Amino acid sequence: MIPLRSGSKVILPKVGYGYDVHRLAAGRTLILGGVQITKDFGPIAHSDGDVLLHAICDALLGAAGLGDIGKHFPDTDERFSGISGLVLLHETKILVSNAGFEIGNIDSTLILERPKIAPFIATMIHEIASALEKEPTDISIKATTSEGLGFVGVGEGIAAHAVVLLARLEGE
Repeated sequence: MIPLRSGSKVILPKVGYGYDVHRLAAGRTLILGGVQITKDFGPIAHSDGDVLLHAICDALLGAAGLGDIGKHFPDTDERFSGISGLVLLHETKILVSNAGFEIGNIDSTLILERPKIAPFIATMIHEIASALEKEPTDISIKATTSEGLGFVGVGEGIAAHAVVLLARLEGE
């Protein structure tokens, strides 16, 4: 870890990476970034299957050295059946804060063929920023397709990647 200095304080930055993927099925609700996108098709999952928020949770937990989302919110626990990704994200923020870290920024990418996500991104950013008590400018969401290649390209699944920066302040 490379310490940075700000006056008499030492800032210890930590970077985390998260990835999540879910199979899609007809007749399920697709929720991304805490926003309902469609009821036509969505993920097969124990929780709400919000791949974006799950990837962000994994990135936050990883950067803080706290394991992964499955460790804290296992799919074998009925308390998490159908739970909102926004609830998991807020609980993850508490875990990260209790470990002494502050969230810097989040950069994420959704990978899916359809529907187009651009009309929903501003609302997703707002929901995530609210759950994390951050400014919307600290949250970035991009969306892309896989150009018809692989399980995402043929519409069988959806994926998300996230990178986060955490910081711990030490000293006077």
